[in-house]
Amino acid sequence: MKRGVDIEQWLKPLAEAENQAYLTNALQVADVLEWILEQVGKATVWQTSFSISEEFVRRLFFIEKSGLVQEYNLVLDHKATNKTIQLWPFLTQVVEKTFLADNHSKVLQVESVKGEVVTVITSQNLTRGNRTESAFVSTSLTIFRTINAQIKDLITNHSVPLHDLYRGRIETD
Repeated sequence: MKRGVDIEQWLKPLAEAENQAYLTNALQVADVLEWILEQVGKATVWQTSFSISEEFVRRLFFIEKSGLVQEYNLVLDHKATNKTIQLWPFLTQVVEKTFLADNHSKVLQVESVKGEVVTVITSQNLTRGNRTESAFVSTSLTIFRTINAQIKDLITNHSVPLHDLYRGRIETD
């Protein structure tokens, strides 16, 4: 988020709006994740993206350090593997479960230990940019369940677990 920008200029608290959207260059997806976790508390997170940057991994490190992330599941695209490989040592220290698949989606899902759910469908990769990005934010259980089942299918049936590949690489070296 740009300094001095209040996220609530763009989004209402989750309890006030089941569905909402934004189009701005003021918000980053990491800002939205932090904002959600502040409202729902400790949670499991699923996130999909085409690519990821070192800056986002740094932000995620501090988000996870807050203790609000119970489990984090990340799906990235095979085609962005060269960039992902450069981040392997750092990424595997921050994200326990990373998967590579044919993926261009950019979805963030949060399910709190209390059962609250949030789905964010965004145009933004897990990178930092000053471009205008859009997102749809929903607390609908129906939307959450539909997308979550599809993410779990992508992970289970159509992906390669990066964390296993990395561990195997370290053991052979």
